[in-house]
Amino acid sequence: MDKTTTALETPLREQLDRLAAFEPTEYPVLSLYLDMRTDQEGRRTHRDAFLRKVLPERMQAFEGKARKSVERDVERIHSQIAGEARSSAAALAIFACSAKDDFFEAIQLDAPIDRHQLFIQSTPHLYPLARVNDQSPRYAALVMDTNSARLYVFGLGTEQTRQQITNPKTRRHSMGGWSQARYQRHVENFHLLHTKEVVAELDRIVRDERINQIVVSCEDVARPVLMEHLPRHLAEKVIDVRLSAKTPDHQIMTDTLEAIRRKDAVTDAEHVEAMLGAWRGNGLAVVGPEATLDALIKGQVEELLIAARPDLLKTSDGKRDQLAGELVTKAQQNAARIRFIENPDLMQDVGGVGALLRFRI
Repeated sequence: MDKTTTALETPLREQLDRLAAFEPTEYPVLSLYLDMRTDQEGRRTHRDAFLRKVLPERMQAFEGKARKSVERDVERIHSQIAGEARSSAAALAIFACSAKDDFFEAIQLDAPIDRHQLFIQSTPHLYPLARVNDQSPRYAALVMDTNSARLYVFGLGTEQTRQQITNPKTRRHSMGGWSQARYQRHVENFHLLHTKEVVAELDRIVRDERINQIVVSCEDVARPVLMEHLPRHLAEKVIDVRLSAKTPDHQIMTDTLEAIRRKDAVTDAEHVEAMLGAWRGNGLAVVGPEATLDALIKGQVEELLIAARPDLLKTSDGKRDQLAGELVTKAQQNAARIRFIENPDLMQDVGGVGALLRFRI
C-alpha cells in the first residue's frame, strides 16, 4: 500500500486512527519525521545531512529479509522527498514497511515539528504526529462587527476554509423624538438580522467540521447581541480575543492560535489537577507509566495526559521514546482523548504520564 496525503485532505485524527490500527509485525517499521522548513537561504541542508547519516547507519542493524525491506523503504523515502513532497510543507511524516504488504504512507503537514527523528519498531511510532495534532488543533475563528463577519476554520498551521458575510451598513443620522426612536429600532433590527445570519453559519460550520473551540473577536457594540444569540453549545466553546476588523488573514491565524495555546496552558493545569484529585480520591485516575499503560490495555482510559517531552517519562529500561509511542498508540486505539502537557512541572512528580478513567476494575 503506497499512499501520500496532506493533513488537509484527511483529518489528522483519522490518519492517526488508521496508523494505530496497524498490526505489529516481525519486520522493521520505519517512522520518519522530517522538518521540511528551509533556512534563510532557502536550503534544507540539515535535513539532507540527517538522511545521509542516519538512514545508512540504522540499516546496518538488519540482515536478510528485514534488511531488504529497510533498503526498499529508504529508496521510497528518497523518491518521496524528491518527487511528491510539496515545497510548501513544513513537515513530513513517513511510515514504511515494504515486507508488510508493501506498506508506505506519507503525510505532509503545514504545521512544523521540533526536529528530525527516525524510529524503527514493530508498529508506526505516533507520539510526534499526535503531538502536532494537539498543538495545532482545528478550530473556528470569527472576526465580526455590526455588518460584516469573517469566518475561518484553521488547523495544522493553515487556513482550511474562509467565508465572508456582509450586510448593508447603517448610517448615523441626527434627528429627534419619535423619528429617532424609530430609526434606532431600524438599526437594531439590521444588527440583529446580521447576528442571526452569522450565528446560523457558525453553528453549521461547527457541526459539520466537528469543531471544539471557537476564537471570537467582536466589536464592543456587536458583542452583547452576539453572545445573547449564541446557543449554549456554541457559547461554551468561545475564547475571546481583541483583533481589529482590518487584521489581515494570516495575522488572524497567528493571533487566534496564540489565544488557543494560552487557553490550553490554563486548561492543562486544570486537567492535571482533576486527574490528581481523582487518583487520590475516588480512584478514577492512574498516574505513572506502568499503571497508565495497564489501564490503556484494559480499555479504561477516558483521557491520557502525557508530558510533551518523552524524556520526562520515568522508565526502568530507559526506552522513553518507545514507551511514549506505545502509550499514544494504545490511547488512539481506544478512542481516548490525548492531551499533551506542555509545562514540564505539572507532570514531573507523577513520572510524566497519567490518565482519567472511564471505570474502575
